[in-house]
Amino acid sequence: MSLDHTHLAARRSHVASANGHRDFPIQNLPLGIFAPGGGTPLPGVAIGEMILDLDAALAARLVCSEAAEAVEAVSGGTLNGLLALGARHRRALRSQVFALLEEGSEFAGAVGRCLHRASDCAVLLPARIGDYTDFYAGIQHATNVGALFRPDNPLLPNYKHVPIGYHGRASSVVPSGHDVRRPNGQRKPAADPAPSFGPSRNLDYELELGIWIGPGNALGEPVPIREAADRIAGFCLLNDWSARDIQGWEYQPLGPFLAKNFCTTVSPWIVTPEAMAPFRTAQRPRPEGDPRPMDYLWDEGDQAHGALDLELEVFLVTPGLREKGLPAHRLSLGHASALYWTPAQLVAHHACGGCNLQPGDLLGTGTISTESEGGWGSLLEITRGGKQPVTLASGETRRFLEDGDEVLMTARTRRDGFVGIGFGECRGVVSPAPSVR
Repeated sequence: MSLDHTHLAARRSHVASANGHRDFPIQNLPLGIFAPGGGTPLPGVAIGEMILDLDAALAARLVCSEAAEAVEAVSGGTLNGLLALGARHRRALRSQVFALLEEGSEFAGAVGRCLHRASDCAVLLPARIGDYTDFYAGIQHATNVGALFRPDNPLLPNYKHVPIGYHGRASSVVPSGHDVRRPNGQRKPAADPAPSFGPSRNLDYELELGIWIGPGNALGEPVPIREAADRIAGFCLLNDWSARDIQGWEYQPLGPFLAKNFCTTVSPWIVTPEAMAPFRTAQRPRPEGDPRPMDYLWDEGDQAHGALDLELEVFLVTPGLREKGLPAHRLSLGHASALYWTPAQLVAHHACGGCNLQPGDLLGTGTISTESEGGWGSLLEITRGGKQPVTLASGETRRFLEDGDEVLMTARTRRDGFVGIGFGECRGVVSPAPSVR
C-alpha cells in the first residue's frame, strides 16, 4: 500500500487537540458512528478530542465526488454501506477529510461548525455485525494454554497447518465502555463429583485484534489470498471475554458456547488500512521445521508486508486501586507480530470453502501473547491457570476477574519518521451475574 501526503509527520491539524494526540492525530482519521448528546447516530471521524460529523460536512458541501458517495452510503446509523464500497472510496474520503482538518485549511471555519467534543458524545458500534468469527492465531497463547492441560504436547497436530477458528455470537458484541455481565453456566472443577450451576468463578479477558470486513464475496466464491487484504476495511481492539470454568466443562466435543457468547468488547473506531500503511511489516518467519502454508494461504507480498507493527497493552483497575487512588496495574505489554497468521490469511481461509463474508462482519485474531511473560494476553496464562495470583499495589490479589474490575486495552504504532497512531480504548467493567431461578 503506497504512502502519500496524509502520512507525513510534519502535517498538523487546526484542531489543536489532534497535534501530539496519542491515538487520533491527523495521520489517523478513523471511522465510526457517534451520537451527540446521546441523540441520533451519525457517521464521524475521530480527530484529537473531537469528532468530525460527516453528515454535516456533506450538507455543507465540504466533501464531493467519491468522498460524498462514501458518506451517502451510510444509513441506519451503521457504516456497512461505506465499508462495502472498498478502498477507492475510503481513500477519497480520507484525502478530503485530511484537507479539511489540516492546519491552514481554507475550510477551517466551516469545519469548526461540524465538530463535536468527543466527551459530549456516545460512540457506538461502527457497523451492523452480521457474523463474528474468532480465530486462534496467537501461537504463544495456544502454546501457553496447551501446556496447562497437555504439558507434553501443547499444540495439537493441526495448529501449524490451518488457521483455527470458531463462529461466535455477533449479537453480544458491544462497544468500549459497555458493562460486562458475569455469565452463569455449568461448572465442574476436577475435584467435584458433579457439575453445578451458577456464576462463572474464573472470568477472564483475552487481548485480540478485530478485523472489519469491507467488500464481501458471493456465496460459493472463495477469496484468493492475493485479494484478501482488499476485503479488509480496518482494524480495532477486541476483548474476547472468557468464562474459563464454564468453558472447561462445555467445550468438548464442539468447542466454546456459553463461555464466550455473553460479551465481546471492541474499540469503536475503525482504523483503516490506509492509516496503517506506514506500519505494515513482514510476517515473522516461521521457525525451522514448521510447515510452509499451503498455496491458498501463501502470497509473497502478504508475507513481506501483511503483518502489523503494533504495540498492545492491557491494564487492570480494581475497586481497591480506585479507593486508594492508585494507578491502573499493567498486566501486559505485547506486540501484534506474535500472530502466527496474517489478517489476509485469516480472510482467505475463512472464505476458501465458499463462505460469503459480508460488509461489517467481524473477525477476531485470537489472543495475542508474546514469548516473554510480560506480554501474555490473558489471566489464564499470567496466573498459570489461577495457581499464581497477581498481587496489586492495593494489596489485592487476582486469580481471575472479580465484580467491579475494569480491563482496559490500548494499541499504538511506532515507526521512525512517522507519527504514531492508536486505536482508542477498549474497556469494560465486570458487573455481577444476573439471578437465575
